[in-house]
Amino acid sequence: MVCTIAEYPPVGVYLWLVNPLLLAPAPRAVLAQQFRWEVPAFYNIAEATVTQAAARCPGRVALVEPQLDRKTTFAELEALSNRLANALQARGVQPGERVGLWMGQSLELALAHLAVYKLGAIALPLSVLFGEDALLYRLEHAGARLLIADRATLQALNPHLPAEIGVLYQDEVLDLLQAAQPQFRTHPTKADDPALLIYTSGTTGKPKGVLLPHRTLIGHLPGFRLFCNFPKDEAVYWSAADWAWIGGLLNVLLCAWAHAYTVVAYRTRRFDPEEALHLLHSQAVTHTFLFPTALKLLRQLGRVKAPPFLQSVHSGGEPLGAELLAWVQENLGLPVNEFYGQTEANLLVGNSYTTDPIRAGSMGLPYPGHQVEILDEAGQPLPPGAVGEIALRTPDPVAFLGYWNNPQATQQKFIGPYLKTGDLGHKDEAGYLWFKARADDLIKAAGYRISPFEVEEALMHHPAVAMVAVVGVPDAERGQRIVAHIKLREGQSGSAALTQALQEEVRRRVGHHAYPREVHYVDALPLTPTGKIQRFKLRG
Repeated sequence: MVCTIAEYPPVGVYLWLVNPLLLAPAPRAVLAQQFRWEVPAFYNIAEATVTQAAARCPGRVALVEPQLDRKTTFAELEALSNRLANALQARGVQPGERVGLWMGQSLELALAHLAVYKLGAIALPLSVLFGEDALLYRLEHAGARLLIADRATLQALNPHLPAEIGVLYQDEVLDLLQAAQPQFRTHPTKADDPALLIYTSGTTGKPKGVLLPHRTLIGHLPGFRLFCNFPKDEAVYWSAADWAWIGGLLNVLLCAWAHAYTVVAYRTRRFDPEEALHLLHSQAVTHTFLFPTALKLLRQLGRVKAPPFLQSVHSGGEPLGAELLAWVQENLGLPVNEFYGQTEANLLVGNSYTTDPIRAGSMGLPYPGHQVEILDEAGQPLPPGAVGEIALRTPDPVAFLGYWNNPQATQQKFIGPYLKTGDLGHKDEAGYLWFKARADDLIKAAGYRISPFEVEEALMHHPAVAMVAVVGVPDAERGQRIVAHIKLREGQSGSAALTQALQEEVRRRVGHHAYPREVHYVDALPLTPTGKIQRFKLRG
């Protein structure tokens, strides 16, 4: 089903989104000159995605679930999400309240997001990989009002949920909608009103809740169009990235729906390269976000048949390297458009080979509308070639509102008008950015951002552990692998059985994605005079 240009609404997001089919790809400098932000006073993510898509293309398939042989149109998605908003409102969910969403990619998860936004409440995405400690911390710290969860996952973990948190099981959602009305008046959210609370791991304490406003979707759209190589009127998107993380939720699902594109939802706990390749072929996927570990696992298949409908491959999280980039182009038939951002300010920089050449190893150029600089310690922009901290000049629609209940950390994130990323890099004379190193100790393993503090805390629950330091070390497949250096209590000794028990402790408390692949037993850990662990000495 084709949606005509006349049907495309002037949403006032940015100059050339008003009529995207009339925009010819042009060099980034030209696009930047044509560009201006137009953020309306009132804006709601659900209305900007499914409500508008249902008005333009009611019969177009919005969501495909191959495992269930289920397809849902935009018109159906709009009516079902209205029903769920009514049902949640009847349960007492009010604007501003947090609703935990603990499900895999599915219609029910998509409906929950839309309903929460329509209510003016705040969605709290939660990964199904979380262990008990990780789950409870986020629910309690956020003050969640309700948890919508996969029954099997919740019952298997059997966490001791606070009494004030209600539970709605995923398998109850569609039945619940039968008695609810299909019309709902979306709460009049302002563009700056909070929509999402996503917890991101840090290295100096507990995970921090990143509070994102409805306008953050606007801030994602320029980068989305560029890294997707300016998609046509119809497109099919799929990514293995969990919708609990900003990459899967905003880079794929919500940005695609803002353009009335089809999204494939596929539930799996582990990335299977053969399964992924089959999905790209069988679902006629045109655009895919594949995180670096996924691409490395695909490469292990050797030569593969390129998916015939693929029009863009995009990736982010870590540099891919010349060898992997060459394999993707040879086997998937396209160059990879790498991009860069973080939960606090996403999709800032990246490639679009249709408009500007890719400089292998670079992060690419700033996307239109984002002013990205390299700063010195005083917060002043540095000249090309000088290494400093990568930062975004604000105000910018994509930027977060602040850390949940943590004004001190929010203040530390800024220097003057600049939002600091915590990453070091430099610009070249042409404006391309080059990543140098992380300014902190965050571990990126298999597409996940993992706090060593969270893993260390889980390990310390074991009675044999006296002290522990967790670091990430380079890994060809995962980007980084988690390594734990453990000082045992007196009278204890390291063994294969203890290592297995410690790994299981992390799996249970934090999640399978965070357990240490290596455990080293040491007599002492390197410490500063004030007792802080010097992790850099453990990376070798």
